[in-house]
Amino acid sequence: MYNPQVPTDGHSKAADTHYGNDARAFGNAPEQQGNQRIRHLLKCFGLRTSLIRLKVIDALLTAADNQRTLGVRGVHSHLLELGIPLSFLSVREVLKRLCSEGVITLNADKSYSLHEEAAKVLEGRA
Repeated sequence: MYNPQVPTDGHSKAADTHYGNDARAFGNAPEQQGNQRIRHLLKCFGLRTSLIRLKVIDALLTAADNQRTLGVRGVHSHLLELGIPLSFLSVREVLKRLCSEGVITLNADKSYSLHEEAAKVLEGRA
């Protein structure tokens, strides 16, 4: 009888190096580390983690690293470029919620940026 957990080619999964559990094997170790920071940030503000929240905050952090600001359309366009098909309204609602919880702030030019307290949490100062 076939057992999918037992290799049929005579090789042990534990002995084969390409079966490793190392995150670097898939090339996403830096992204995981960034996501962990954002997950911690959301937890500190009492929010659940969701893919859209992770990606929206990541988009704002990326823009800030490049000395740019993003509004709703900019965040939405960034997510579409990453292949994340979210509606404009969904992005706007997430931004509004993050703003109301104090994670991000709405600037005078209608762009969004990380709130000072949230930046402290990400830097490990809070």
